[in-house]
Amino acid sequence: MSLPLLEVRAALLAWFDRSGRELPWRVGPEGRRDPYRVWVSEVLLQQTQVSRGRVYFERFVRAFPTVEALASAPLEAILKAWEGCGYYARARNLHRAAGVIVREGFPTSYAGWRALPGVGPYTAAAIASLAGGEARAVNDGNVRRVLSRLHAEQRPTEPWVQARAAELLDPARPGAFNEALMDLGATVCTPRAPRCGECPVSAWCAAFQSGHPAAFPVPKLRAAVREVRAVALLLGDAREAVLERRAGTLLGGLMGLPSEVVAADETEQDALARLLDRLGATVTGKLGQVTHAMTHRRITLTVYGGEGGPARTRVAEAALSRLDHKALDLWERRQGLLLLAPA
Repeated sequence: MSLPLLEVRAALLAWFDRSGRELPWRVGPEGRRDPYRVWVSEVLLQQTQVSRGRVYFERFVRAFPTVEALASAPLEAILKAWEGCGYYARARNLHRAAGVIVREGFPTSYAGWRALPGVGPYTAAAIASLAGGEARAVNDGNVRRVLSRLHAEQRPTEPWVQARAAELLDPARPGAFNEALMDLGATVCTPRAPRCGECPVSAWCAAFQSGHPAAFPVPKLRAAVREVRAVALLLGDAREAVLERRAGTLLGGLMGLPSEVVAADETEQDALARLLDRLGATVTGKLGQVTHAMTHRRITLTVYGGEGGPARTRVAEAALSRLDHKALDLWERRQGLLLLAPA
């Protein structure tokens, strides 16, 4: 079904001008778009919900209010400010890209943004349209859902969504139009209970006319979650402890409690023995167990207390993952129980 493009654009933009979300990255300190704030927000929101992203964004830009401040800061400080956001490769790429921007200036086109570390097609299109007014359509989960319902397309492919978004994009106000589509999907055209009575484009929505708007699009199949078991050792306490620098793409650069993954052909005690031998430490007791979901993995971490090992580090000064904060909370809870226990 072809849409009356001019009418749909006008209705959507009029709704956005009345009802668009007030978000801190949409207006800079001087009342206009700030490419630095737009860039940081788009990278942050790649894997973070807006409700949480608002808090993390405001914390991050307080620590690094300009691209110059970000480029000159040590990576450890950036990772610390990124705590809780997850997907820490994003923070490392922000740091790398900030150095490029300080040397060469902010990009002025989609191609320029796309060339920066950590900036993919969606992020480059979003920044180019929002900060530079370039006519680039964005394609995220909210856009996919709105367009799927407008056209009653149950299984929209990525190329299909991109083509429909580019076709509908208002060339006069591309940034506002992209935000309008995303806001509509986030607040009105929601996954399970769309509020069609409040929708500015329901008159042209084929899914609404079908009587079953929530049936579009068909949910994507989720990848199977891999269960991972590991053991960790707390040598010290929640204030000072032995910490090791993580490697890998997800947590690389962060500090964390020394740990070992339990291999498929071994027991938890085997992994613990390997960890103790590596650290030259002994166990004093079991603190408990925590779980944490990361991308397509669910980690179950058994935490032990111990003695000996390398020198301690001040925990408050280190950038830790949420998993390690959960592990340290076990010690805090144990201390609380000891204080409440009768003499």
